[in-house]
Amino acid sequence: MNLVVVAGCGNPSLADSIAEGLGTRVCRSVLNRFPDTELHPEIEESVRGCDVYVIQPTGPPVDRHLMELLFLADACRRAGASRLTGVVPYFGYARQDRRANGREAGGGRLIADLLVVAGFERIVALDLHTVSLEGFFSVPLEHLSAVSLFANAIGELVT
Repeated sequence: MNLVVVAGCGNPSLADSIAEGLGTRVCRSVLNRFPDTELHPEIEESVRGCDVYVIQPTGPPVDRHLMELLFLADACRRAGASRLTGVVPYFGYARQDRRANGREAGGGRLIADLLVVAGFERIVALDLHTVSLEGFFSVPLEHLSAVSLFANAIGELVT
């Protein structure tokens, strides 16, 4: 099964670096907007039968980047991707992992559900606000940490 990397606008240089590390390149795609700012993504290469990784942090502007992630997933799924993995280095709404009172939204759970409905079969996230978010997902969640990388980099600067 061919591996394909698709990137949103959240951090294209990160997607390029990940693709390079995997020995591939980022799949050509276009993220257009209609005059009313509605998003209209198009995947410009075949992803049929491929193992697709969508790289898109949901950092500021969180809502815009989240919608890109969801729409890219949908576009890949509809284009015949065999397996769809979301790589979300920054997971927006992660602080909404609980409700302090009965009149608050459960943002973290809602976003987890939206990612699954969009077609993701697996999510890779980095340094989530809390590990309790893992319980919100009905698909596998790979919760990675960059703490050791930062510690090593700081250690090299100090020496």
